[in-house]
Amino acid sequence: MTQHVRTIARRTARNKFLAAGAVCAATALGLTGLTAGSASASPAPSKLRADYNGDGYVDLAVGVPGATVAGKAKAGYVNVVWGGASGLGKHGSTTVSQSTAGVPGTVEAGDKFGKAVDSNDMNGDGYSDLVVGTPGEDMGTTLDAGSVTVVWGSASGFKGGFTATTGEGESRDYGALLTTGDFDKDGDKDIALNTHFDESSALRMRPGPFTAGSSATLSTIRSWHFAGPSVVTSGDFDGDGGDDIALAYSGTEISGTEVVSRKSGEWKGLWSTGDSTNTALAAGDFDGDGTTDLAVGNVRPNPEADDTACADRFGGAVLTVYNKKGGKLGDGGDSCTTQNSPSVADDAEAEDNFGAHLAVANVDKDGIDELIVGADTEAVGTAKSAGAYWVLASLGTGEALAGPSFNQDSPDVAGTAEAGDRLGAAVATGDYNGDTYPDVAVGAPGEDGKGGVWYDPTQKDGPNPPVTSVTPGKLGLTGAVEYGAILGR
Repeated sequence: MTQHVRTIARRTARNKFLAAGAVCAATALGLTGLTAGSASASPAPSKLRADYNGDGYVDLAVGVPGATVAGKAKAGYVNVVWGGASGLGKHGSTTVSQSTAGVPGTVEAGDKFGKAVDSNDMNGDGYSDLVVGTPGEDMGTTLDAGSVTVVWGSASGFKGGFTATTGEGESRDYGALLTTGDFDKDGDKDIALNTHFDESSALRMRPGPFTAGSSATLSTIRSWHFAGPSVVTSGDFDGDGGDDIALAYSGTEISGTEVVSRKSGEWKGLWSTGDSTNTALAAGDFDGDGTTDLAVGNVRPNPEADDTACADRFGGAVLTVYNKKGGKLGDGGDSCTTQNSPSVADDAEAEDNFGAHLAVANVDKDGIDELIVGADTEAVGTAKSAGAYWVLASLGTGEALAGPSFNQDSPDVAGTAEAGDRLGAAVATGDYNGDTYPDVAVGAPGEDGKGGVWYDPTQKDGPNPPVTSVTPGKLGLTGAVEYGAILGR
């Protein structure tokens, strides 16, 4: 792939990509405090999502639930790579765990702190906060009850934390899945999280505010028998200015994807299908009409249905469901995208996992969001599961998305594609270098046995910048396992 192709894809993926004919065919843990690396306190917080110190640069939270902390295997931590003028990897990082001063809990083997990570301003002070799931948390003698913790952001970095909720029984696994938003439309941010009990599971809401004495009573969003939630995200799917929830669920004989909104105190369905995903959902305006659309990654068919939304799923497929002004989700039609689609780079192969990981950003700032797609088991040449990622854009409602792919053998991309690297196992976006253009971060948890994150800055002016790697070794981390498998948004 030429540098010209990458420039086109990253800045003008929707229009110029096809016009150019550029489709390709083929510290021990840093636990010395919660100070924000080289960042300095700003006069006022920037209010960017995932800008934890308010300096105007988006930061990247990397969940490492398998990390060893204080000699405890799989205790887990979250490593926050600070954004700055030089992007990710040049401004240091801070590691947060249950051994960090002010963060609730005690470091224990198997806690898996960082299994799920999200970012939002949970207390309304203008600084983004970390929301962390710890599904292996024991509550006394109650094993694997799970918990969800909020770690507060501030101008000088992270300042303590708050326990939002804990499981009330054994093997409840609270915190394995979560997303945040103002779901009850009362002005306080809330947390939607998984819960489990015997043969039933549910997605439930812990309402804000997150202050001492606030109610930690959970309300049920959706529940299932012999099934459970597999992935969840948030977005304004009904256009009312509030946050709604997209979720997928699966079980032995049932599966599906649903979008729900809390209206008049009740959860009501906005859209649903029997097709589901076990890995990724993403919200974005993919056709530029001002409404929020839904992408369902690596879509899977309902085992009880005769028809499926994506008839061709070989190697993985992405279902894009379009909203419509004055209508509702689905009224704008839908489309399916695979590596067999006419304007998608590379070729579909069995077990590619195309679409298993998704993120959204308007990388060229044209008002139309691009979909970042990861496929961590994509083979590169003879290197199995080397992994790849795509920057895809809509060519119109009903048409498959289009765009090129990138891997560690692509020009200007750091490293060499090797078996088991799993580049694309997680993807995230944010303006990490402060130039107003969103950038892309891509996890490769199999890189060199410990993992890493590939930082792909969007070109604004001049030569196309290289894609660089951020690894535990470069950051001076110890205890890292599968670094890059979980990226917060």
